[in-house]
Amino acid sequence: MSYPPLPSNIGKRRPITDIDGNKQHFTMLDEVTQVQSTYRDKVIYLQRIQFENDGRIELRIGYYIIGKKPKMAGKWVWGQYATMMPAKDLQSIIHQAIKKGWISAE
Repeated sequence: MSYPPLPSNIGKRRPITDIDGNKQHFTMLDEVTQVQSTYRDKVIYLQRIQFENDGRIELRIGYYIIGKKPKMAGKWVWGQYATMMPAKDLQSIIHQAIKKGWISAE
């Protein structure tokens, strides 16, 4: 199967609503990706985000998966559930984040 190009979210602004219904926005500063070793139709993303209201920087983990339903078939779709992955894939993501200086190896 041939895959479409992976989505890039760098520089994109996104809204988020907290549990109390308050809306905030954040911007994607950077991201690292890892194709899941046990399921090629899924790509795990670790995203470095910055909140507009206070400037804090946090990390978000998520995934894209190749859509199966007719409207999104063959396209990358953002996953809506908590992701699971093999330990070696998580290690790869962490290694990439360390190389970029997002986290330390300690």
